[in-house]
Amino acid sequence: MQDPSEDPFRDVALHGDAEAVSELLEEFRGRIARMLAVRMDPRLRGRLDASDVIQDTFIEVHGRIGEYRKRQDMPFFLWVRFLAGQKLTQMHRRHLGAEQRDARRELPDALRGMPGATTATLAGALMSSGITPSEVAMRMEDEERLISVLDQMRELDREVLALRHFEGLSNLEVASLLGIEPSAASRRYVRALARMQEKMRLTQGRGDGAAS
Repeated sequence: MQDPSEDPFRDVALHGDAEAVSELLEEFRGRIARMLAVRMDPRLRGRLDASDVIQDTFIEVHGRIGEYRKRQDMPFFLWVRFLAGQKLTQMHRRHLGAEQRDARRELPDALRGMPGATTATLAGALMSSGITPSEVAMRMEDEERLISVLDQMRELDREVLALRHFEGLSNLEVASLLGIEPSAASRRYVRALARMQEKMRLTQGRGDGAAS
């Protein structure tokens, strides 16, 4: 688990003035946007602008920076990400009346407070990441099969894949979110990939059998 004292953004987060914090938040904008893209309900696209969620989050960060400086319970970027996820959850409830799925209640606190990754968006990221078409999906041409496979996976496995492949979080950051050591986070990621590969092989086999 990442020690907040090892956070590369620690000095600015703890001692920077408002301008320095704003500059740091701008560095985070792209990463926060990716998080929102994979977690925003497709029904909200066109109705909710991710840039508005990000701006509201940054305003909240400035308002609560004193709270963070007292607690320092997670690396600064992950705290900003968490606040953005909470904002997105609020938007889901406001526009869709969406409630948290039971499966998400079993996740660590840092992940439970935000919507899960949408399988369609995650599938698109995996299909274009270079690990799936030939290596994992075994040349499956139908992305809907991949979406089906992701839907069948455990919530935590999908989360690990979303964090690493779509959001681009480091293994150290994932470990911090899961509340485990980096070596354990790495093993969990490898296992999630292996489970996905196996489900894809089984799906491919059923498809080949039906075709013949």
